[in-house]
Amino acid sequence: MSEINAWIDNEVKANDVVLFMKGTPSFPQCGFSSQIVQILDYLKVDYKGVNVLENADIRQGIKDYSNWPTIPQLYVKGEFVGGCDIIREMFQEGELQPFLTEKGVAAETPATVG
Repeated sequence: MSEINAWIDNEVKANDVVLFMKGTPSFPQCGFSSQIVQILDYLKVDYKGVNVLENADIRQGIKDYSNWPTIPQLYVKGEFVGGCDIIREMFQEGELQPFLTEKGVAAETPATVG
């Protein structure tokens, strides 16, 4: 296992929710990363953001780690959940909050999703 792969593996396993994204949670630098940040913030999920723009090895490494070609990537309890389209669809269908709760991650149930 390469050093970058080991670092990514540690981040994924050491944090309940981790978002590999372009930019930071307070300053997303792409629309797709921003959408996931907005969803997680709306549900008041405690998560760690990893800015892939700070390190080209991490940026490529996360794609290799997940065998998923795009960023952002969301991991919950060590499990790859998906990118922007998947997370947005889960949220819109009312599936994301129950999924997080089932995994033992605190998330608020929005009164209305819409």
